[in-house]
Amino acid sequence: MPFKSGLRLATICAMAFVLPVSAHHSHGNYVDTFMDIEGVVKELHLVVPHSWIYLEVKDSNGEPQMWALEATSRTGLQRIGVTPDYVKPGDTVKARCHHLRDGSNGCLLGFLKAKDGTVKDWDGNNAPPPPDF
Repeated sequence: MPFKSGLRLATICAMAFVLPVSAHHSHGNYVDTFMDIEGVVKELHLVVPHSWIYLEVKDSNGEPQMWALEATSRTGLQRIGVTPDYVKPGDTVKARCHHLRDGSNGCLLGFLKAKDGTVKDWDGNNAPPPPDF
């Protein structure tokens, strides 16, 4: 009997570690190439494990479309000087990001050019800003 109880406990502990990891998404949801979009910040959520910016972007017909941009964690962004005052709702920003493979309005954020013209790496890689951005 003690062996079964120990095995049961080990299984429960293993699942407690495996389930959160499997729930974490892969960057495989996004294309490898970058695209640039520009829009007005509607919401900013600096949270863990991933922060989000919601942008209103005009489509080719001038119609507003909501885009969800995924970034690194709040703590990663704080390390590079991103605060709730750095980007605020109403700001027009430019983003260089990896579009979702399914073509929906979302992307993995690489670089963001803020209203003040500064460019930061929101993917958490501390990469230098691209010269053409």
